[in-house]
Amino acid sequence: MNNLDYITATDFDRAWLNFELDLPLKPDKNGNPNPFYIDRPANPIAELVDSLLSPFYRPPKFFFSGHRGCGKSTELQHLLSNEQLRKKYWPINFSIREETDIIDIDFRDVLLAIGGRLFREYTKKGGELPRQLLKELNNWKGKVEKEIVTILEGRISDVEVNGSIDAFFANAGVKMKLEPATRGVLRQVVENDITGLISIINHITTAIYTQEKLIPLILIDDMDKPELERARAIFHDRREIMMQPSCAIVYTVSSALFYSKEFDSIRDQALFLPNINLHTRMNELDLNREGFETLRRFVSVRMSPDLCESEALDLAITYSGGVFREMARIMRTSIGRARRRHAARIAAEDVEWAVIEIRNEYRRILDKGDVKLLKEIYRNKKLEYSEQMRPLLQLLAILEYRNGENWCDIHPVLRKLVHD
Repeated sequence: MNNLDYITATDFDRAWLNFELDLPLKPDKNGNPNPFYIDRPANPIAELVDSLLSPFYRPPKFFFSGHRGCGKSTELQHLLSNEQLRKKYWPINFSIREETDIIDIDFRDVLLAIGGRLFREYTKKGGELPRQLLKELNNWKGKVEKEIVTILEGRISDVEVNGSIDAFFANAGVKMKLEPATRGVLRQVVENDITGLISIINHITTAIYTQEKLIPLILIDDMDKPELERARAIFHDRREIMMQPSCAIVYTVSSALFYSKEFDSIRDQALFLPNINLHTRMNELDLNREGFETLRRFVSVRMSPDLCESEALDLAITYSGGVFREMARIMRTSIGRARRRHAARIAAEDVEWAVIEIRNEYRRILDKGDVKLLKEIYRNKKLEYSEQMRPLLQLLAILEYRNGENWCDIHPVLRKLVHD
């Protein structure tokens, strides 16, 4: 799918492409919503949009989370198509993966990425920053390079980031991502003058606003991927620093932080994207029609109904647990099996085969204590803080839902496991 033209599949080859798990759903070149985008019932993104459009004294910061595969990246990209937001903001959406190593991420990496992206995206789109600001940026760059040389006692070749400002930010990002030694040196330099970096970010922000009459809005994806300890270090320990850039920012945040005591530090600006409700809390047979219809539309825009039996589709929706990524995974695996059978349509047996594959993966990693907790969750549906529950939420073995009050259930593919 090299051209990403987002057309509804009429054969399994195209359907296989359309259910790629990490398929980017960016707006089209005219700013219209992606053809594959599906709105969800009571979408919390509407609350985020309303908050961004509300008046403020200081550009807002929000912390956006949800479980793996629930659609956070898609919703962030969908914000770019909102006409009202485009009249107020100059938006930039990027993945922190492109700027640093997310396994070894640090608050300094994030701030450097924000400054670099602001500069590179604005100039790439033809924006011209004031001469005085460019002089200030060059002076700051020179100071950074001088400190690097001092730290390395002249061995500049080890962490060479010199060149134009554009090259500096680009090279710094690449080296932060790929070279641990360089990462450590740059962090040390930034730590010595963190106010200088924030000042650079704010001056670029002011220049963009002055010329465009739009407030820069940074949407940072994939910051939910680092482990809990790193999320704590960035959003709890360094919260005040992360709030200082004068642009508006939406940070994605690990869902594990929402299940920790440190959540209190971000609760006032936090939004959580829950999974799609498919049944009521205490009765899995009492189906939520709106939830089922949402996932039917998720499939129908990607694949012709002629390629899947109705019973098979309902079964796939049930087993997805209301998680978009799990739905795509089940459909893709079912497509693969139907192709190998030389069938014209996906049948219930293909979906069941896909489900067995997923359940077998869980069998390899769940211990007796996990299974015991899953049985308890399946019985009472209570979402309660515990160290044992948190990793199971991260694994999607436990799924969170909301009908006003939040509650949880086990992943539907695990029902057979807890009944064994």
